[in-house]
Amino acid sequence: MHKKLSMDELNRLDVNAFKEVEKFPYVFVLDDIRSMNNIGSAFRTGDSFRCSHIYLTGITAQPPHREISKTALGADESVDWSYFEDSASCIKHLKNLGYLIVSIEQVENSVSLADFAPQRNEKYAFVFGNEVFGVSEDWIKDSDIVLEIPQFGTKHSLNVSVCMGVVAWDFVSKIFST
Repeated sequence: MHKKLSMDELNRLDVNAFKEVEKFPYVFVLDDIRSMNNIGSAFRTGDSFRCSHIYLTGITAQPPHREISKTALGADESVDWSYFEDSASCIKHLKNLGYLIVSIEQVENSVSLADFAPQRNEKYAFVFGNEVFGVSEDWIKDSDIVLEIPQFGTKHSLNVSVCMGVVAWDFVSKIFST
């Protein structure tokens, strides 16, 4: 028989403990994300999978904002974030910090997420693009890797917040297994 766990039984970290705990070696980059629900979801997913940082660029809105907080459920308070007005500045910053730029997009010669083998000694910046236009060419040309999530239906796109969850879980589960 199964019993749903209470909030106390889940042993969740509070915001202060989350700030102190070691994070996984990856960040999210949200480039020109229109929907504040998707931005809030990024924070919530980042919190769930101990994302090191979230970078917001271009037209992506920033906390504090009621519409972001509504979806983030407080994760906009726990996950550290920075804003860059343009892609070039963010790319330079991430490269200077030693991150591999990993765009999530459907391009020629992309790597299937199923074949992605992250290394524990590397840091990854997972780039997610605009809901209509995808990851911009600026990010694509500066990417070290472009990952594609295999899909098998009639639609050849996933909501950006779903992509973030799939990529974060894939990364964390692969890092744990090595």
